[in-house]
Amino acid sequence: MITFFLVGLTVHVVFFVSIFDIYFTSPLVHGMTPHSTPLAPPASRLVLVVADGLRADSLFTLLPNGSSRTPYLRHLIENEGTWGVSHTRVPTESRPGHVALIAGFYEDVSAVAKGWKENPVEFDSVFNESRHTWCWGSPDILPMFAKGATGDHVYTHTYPAAEEDFASTDASKLDTWVFTQVKSFFKSAKSNSTLKASLLEDKNVFFLHLLGIDTNGHAHRPMSQEYLDNIGLVDAGLAEVVSIIEDFFGNDGRTAYVFTSDHGMTNWGSHGAGHPSETLTPLVVWGAGVQKAQRVSEPQPYNNGYLQDWKLEHLRRVDVSQADIAPLMASLIGVPIPVNSVGVLPLPYLNNSDQFKAESMYTNAIQVLEQFKVKMTQKKETTLSFLFTSYQYISLCQSLISHSLEGLVYYHTYDRFFLGCSVVLGFVGWTSYVVLVILKTHASLNRHPNLSKQMM
Repeated sequence: MITFFLVGLTVHVVFFVSIFDIYFTSPLVHGMTPHSTPLAPPASRLVLVVADGLRADSLFTLLPNGSSRTPYLRHLIENEGTWGVSHTRVPTESRPGHVALIAGFYEDVSAVAKGWKENPVEFDSVFNESRHTWCWGSPDILPMFAKGATGDHVYTHTYPAAEEDFASTDASKLDTWVFTQVKSFFKSAKSNSTLKASLLEDKNVFFLHLLGIDTNGHAHRPMSQEYLDNIGLVDAGLAEVVSIIEDFFGNDGRTAYVFTSDHGMTNWGSHGAGHPSETLTPLVVWGAGVQKAQRVSEPQPYNNGYLQDWKLEHLRRVDVSQADIAPLMASLIGVPIPVNSVGVLPLPYLNNSDQFKAESMYTNAIQVLEQFKVKMTQKKETTLSFLFTSYQYISLCQSLISHSLEGLVYYHTYDRFFLGCSVVLGFVGWTSYVVLVILKTHASLNRHPNLSKQMM
């Protein structure tokens, strides 16, 4: 009986552990080669601002009197940049949200082994691929990206963890701390030649993590005055920081800006699930290489009524999946797309040549294909050959062949028009020359008899 009990216990333990082996294994693969667009990027540096816990409607909705609680961002949306809604995924939490934004992949379910506090495996990110990244914000978020970076080029500046008091009467001081630190940083850089030299290099990233809105939302709810006032504080602080950054770099027009959120929040101050108030977050992008506001007169393909509620139906809205922001940031400053990214570059945000867009999209495709090839090879090596079934991508191959053949014809006939025009112009020139020679000769023959008579 004891033996039977032990065998039964072992069987149940094996079945229980198998759940983790089946459903909670990391989807990440390693061994891919990073790829970047070979053309010169439009921006030398990127500023990423993440307002933690900011709902899309809280930012875009106007006040009853028709004004905006975020006048600076509203001005950017209407004149300077491209805007949309970034769609997050469950779980709508800070760590997976930031990983999706900066690394380009969604929740690694194997993180359950770490209590959902950090990713159990190393991963690539835009910060890792940058030349230098300076971060200011929460000690819960920033160290995660410095830890996985190769080399010593991700610099984090955090306030004490004790400052994150969800029972605080006003947590906007967390965001004020970030803005103050950033302003002091650029001020000190003017007299620090080493730091200034690093800042003037290309492929740099500045990351501002603003936790105050999320903290006030938990403590007072998103409809509270504390939450709404914090949004206004972020808008004013952002305007001031942008002015300081532009002044530091001499208004060279080489800075790109991304403002977004990691997740939203329900009316009762929680997040983590999939309600629209949690998954719909704002996205505003402007600066170097970014398409300016596009006015539209026709209805846009969004039927949820938000455009009318936000009074933005006259401006083109470009929605993205949250992971799409990573390849966008990488393309703007010319760094390799994170090798684990599953994001798709949102082309409407780019203001550049068709060649740059094509090269960027090609880089994105190659980077995703690299993951597929590594994953297939790994699975093939760990599976008995007669049990292995490859992914059926016959139709995709047929489509690739079709497009490749069209490309062959395109390049085969690439010079045909130019050469044809050259031949036609050459023939016309030759014909014109022959006609002129004939006319000249004929006129000369007609003059000779008259000249002879006069001489006689």
